[in-house]
Amino acid sequence: MAPRILMARHGQTEWALAGRHTGRTDVPLLDEGRRGAKLLGERLHRAPWDGLPHAEVRTSPLARSWETCGLAGFGERAEHWDALMEFDYGAYEGLTQAEIKAERGPDWVIWRDGVRDGETLAELSARADEVVAWTREADRDVLVFSHGHMLRAVAARWLGEEVSFGARILLAPASLSVLGWQYGAPAIARWNDTGHLDG
Repeated sequence: MAPRILMARHGQTEWALAGRHTGRTDVPLLDEGRRGAKLLGERLHRAPWDGLPHAEVRTSPLARSWETCGLAGFGERAEHWDALMEFDYGAYEGLTQAEIKAERGPDWVIWRDGVRDGETLAELSARADEVVAWTREADRDVLVFSHGHMLRAVAARWLGEEVSFGARILLAPASLSVLGWQYGAPAIARWNDTGHLDG
């Protein structure tokens, strides 16, 4: 079977809750985020996943991601990988959309217009391509713990779309997504699934 990529977004943080762009700042998980990470892990250790015993696991080295990975029960199996780090927002780090639009204008969209003094969309796309290439070269499923913008970029590139396609696919904290195959072509098998957080 062709490999799949299972993607877990890190749990909730104070900055994410406030809508602040959180790139390379090491913001810790909230209690709610730690709870979400544990629930995600419980889900991945039940059928049909059964702990993904044969999957290779990698995580962003940023604390909110590797802590989510550890709380989900995969920390001892995971390798830190810089390619999974969040988008570098440069001068917009820590700012909300409203604050950025006050500078750039009301029509600013990060997925089209990018950021100032940070990573370009082309650089983000290249990192996403690195993750996609690694997955497709694997002989088994992979599980990654990463960040909202980065995982959306990976999904876009998995599908062969421009990275700007990420604007159309939202991703909640502690969510589970699966990229796989349909009719021999890359497909989204599951997206932004937060069923484990219900109740």
